Order: sequence, then C-alpha cells, then structure tokens
Amino acid sequence: MSKRTTSNGTNCTLSRTNVRPQNGSKVNGVKEKEEDDGRTPGKWGRAWEVDLLSALTMFFLLTMTPCMVLYFFVACSQYECSLSSPLVQVYNGQLTLMDFWKKTPDLTINAFKIIIPWYAFQIFLYYLPDVCSKILPSYRGGRCRGTITPSGIQMYYHINGLQAWIISNALWLANAFYFKWFSPTIIIDNWGSMLWVANIIGNAVAIFAIIKARFFPTSSADCVFSGNFAYDFVMGAEFNPRIGDWFDFKLFFNGRPGICAWTLINLSYAWKQYELYGHVTNSMILVNILHAIYVVDFFWNEAWYLNTIDIHHDHFGWMLAWGDNVWLPWMYTLQGLYLVYHPVELSYIAATFILSLGLAGYYIFRSTNCQKDRFRNSSGDCKIWGRRPKIIECTYYSADGEKRRSKLLLSGWWGMGRHMNYTGDLMQALAYCLSCGSTHIFPYFYIIYMMILLGNRCYRDEHRCRMKYGSDWTKYTSIVRYRILPGIF
Repeated sequence: MSKRTTSNGTNCTLSRTNVRPQNGSKVNGVKEKEEDDGRTPGKWGRAWEVDLLSALTMFFLLTMTPCMVLYFFVACSQYECSLSSPLVQVYNGQLTLMDFWKKTPDLTINAFKIIIPWYAFQIFLYYLPDVCSKILPSYRGGRCRGTITPSGIQMYYHINGLQAWIISNALWLANAFYFKWFSPTIIIDNWGSMLWVANIIGNAVAIFAIIKARFFPTSSADCVFSGNFAYDFVMGAEFNPRIGDWFDFKLFFNGRPGICAWTLINLSYAWKQYELYGHVTNSMILVNILHAIYVVDFFWNEAWYLNTIDIHHDHFGWMLAWGDNVWLPWMYTLQGLYLVYHPVELSYIAATFILSLGLAGYYIFRSTNCQKDRFRNSSGDCKIWGRRPKIIECTYYSADGEKRRSKLLLSGWWGMGRHMNYTGDLMQALAYCLSCGSTHIFPYFYIIYMMILLGNRCYRDEHRCRMKYGSDWTKYTSIVRYRILPGIF
C-alpha cells in the first residue's frame, strides 16, 4: 500500500564518503570495541527473506485489498456506511454474492474522461521548471540531491510538487466559482466508476514495473529478485525505476496524482454535502483543514521526503503502484465520504479538542522530522532543544562492501522514543476519525489501519537497522527503550 508521507523512523545521518575501518564506535564520545556481528552488507535496501508466510501475505494483498476498497465503497454508497449490514445479510441468506456484485459501480467512459486527463496534466506539471523555490523563502525545490542507493549511486530529483498542487487546486477553485467547465461534485458523482479506472492504471503500472526491472532496469545493481515472482511483483524488484533522467516512478506516483488530488477529493465531498443539505458541517470543514495541512506539509517538504522509507528503502512494485493509485485516494479520504452520507455537527468544545489534537500531532510529527533533518544536514553539529545532541557514532557496509559512517541521535524527541514521528502521525489520524462522531466504525478504519501500518513499520525498520548497524543498534535501543509511546511501548 501507499504509506502516505510517514518518515523513515531511523534517525541516522549518513556520511557521503567512505571511511576507513576504525577501532571502535563512540557513545557520547567514548570509544567502545566494535562489533560487526549481525551486520549484513548491502541488504538494508530490502531486508526480508521470502518464506511461506511472505508468499501467503503477498497473495492476500493481491486478492483481498482490492476487494476491501470495493466493499468499503459499496457499504457507504448502498448501505449507509454500515460495514456489517452486507455481511449480516449474506449470513442470513438475504443477500447473495451475486446480488452484492450487482450493487458495485459500473465502469463508464466518463471515468476515463476524468482520470486520463488528470494523469496527463500531472505529468505535464511534473516536468515544469519549479518557480516556488525562486519566490518562497525556505522552500527547497528544483534539482535536489536524494539519498545514496544500496549500490552506492547518488540520486537526484526534480522537485516541484508544491507548484503542481497550487496550480491544480487553483484551477479547481477557478472552475467552481467562475469558469464552471464541470460540476464541483464531478469526483464524488463518478467516484465508483473512477475506482475501476484507477485499478486498471495501478495494475498496469505494476506490470510495467516488473517487466522493466527484468529487461531494461534503470540500475541493474539496485534490482533485487527473490526467485518468488509474487513477492517481486508486489514488493518490487527495481529500486528506483525511471524513464529518462527525471521521471522517477516512486516520486511521481507517491506524490502525484494521489496526494495532489487528496484536497480536491475532499472539496468535492464538501460541495456535495452543501448540495444535499444546504450547508457544510463543521466536521467536514475540520476534515478538509486537517487533511489540507498534511498535504501542504508533504509538498512543502517534498525534498525532505526523499529520505523517507518510500524513497530510501522500498522497491517499486504493486504495493506502491496500486497503493498510490487506488488505496490512498479511496481509503485515506473515507472521513469526507462518510460525512457526505452522515453529516455531523460537532459541539464547539468537541471541535476545538479535535482541532487541537490534530495540530498537536502535526507539531510532533513535523518537529521530530525537523530534528532529524537538522541533525543529518549538519552531521550532528547542531543543537536539539537548546543543547548539543547526544549521539552514537557507528558504521555500516554498502552493497559494494565499503564501510560508511553514520550517527544515531539520542536527544530531543529521538531520545524519548525511536519513532516519535509515528506518534504524531497517529494523533493526526485519530483527529480525522473523531471528526466523524462515534455512531459508525466506518470512518475509524483509518486509525486502525495506521496503527497496523506503523506497528509493522516499526518492526520492519528496526529489523533493517539491526541488519545494518549490528551491535551499534543494540546499544541504541538499550538507551532509547520505547518506540512510539514513551513509558508504554
């Protein structure tokens, strides 16, 4: 699945040069005997071995998650957002699977007329020179340096997502209030049939990606084939597939067109609510505001996003291709869809609490990542919460066997928990769901999903770090004991 904009939980800062073998690592400046036990050179880009459980997981993802998205849409549009009603009716013999299938949306030409131009427009915007970096202080855009791949290749990217988001949303608003080329509710009015088109695109991109990885990869040194086709298809084989010098599959599909459309989808929901009830509820406004904060933050920090798990570690396969095109736009916007069918008017106290929770979560999420970014960019020569940071200096091996230097941060949020950015993420997710009241479980799927996703990410990230840093990681976890909830977990 797409993993939204969650940062890589590792707080290391990587040296861009090779280093000579040293006699030991340092904890707060004190040398200790180096132990390379458990370190696996070059495997930190893809940490998992394929076993029976992994193969079964891939089969589950390929078959069940598309069905889940379709089920959620039908449950909301046909069963008043009740997730249990269709299942109960099937159990009682009141509904057959064929009857349920007849309730699914039809594939229409209108859906192609909406989605294909949208993708073409986003590709066009992707290639435009970035202007925002010229006029907005502190914004990083244009040609930006990314991370070093497991084989030692330095990646560069063309960053202009904020510009694309501004243009896309400005044109939508201009159409809604002035040009009126199409209805502002065009998205929700065609949302079901658009789901089929998005599935076609997501699967087509995934198929192209696995063929490209096999026959004409961008960098064969960064391709990994496990020998299990299902695993390679879902998790990806090629690390950074590109067409030409700049069209990067991971950067484009992670950010555009799904995240760029996120706010437009919510605006379409809000407009539909106004069309149906004559007003927009404060809960719908709250969801639009909180989601917009996250989306704008993503594009403002798109250059920072180059250091996240999606770009830094994950290979590009069906999980990202289908997830970015289907899972993200349909499952991350469930709160707005729910509020179209079940408008909720929150009390002033409830709305204030939910907004405060969302903003607090955003602050923790962003400040945690800013601390890591400042630490990385200065190679540890900075201040965290007004003090010099405590660190563990350690080393790892790249795929070519060269030894490289890294530092692990022990101060600020990173001294409280190993994944405090995930804490902020979960707080925001809970705020989105609470905006919908408490009468249905439907909008709360998102917080449940995020807890599972980020819990799995903790495990994956720490497994990768143990392989990468060996005994240095063990020392780190003995100092920073908690993962997400200090004192609890």
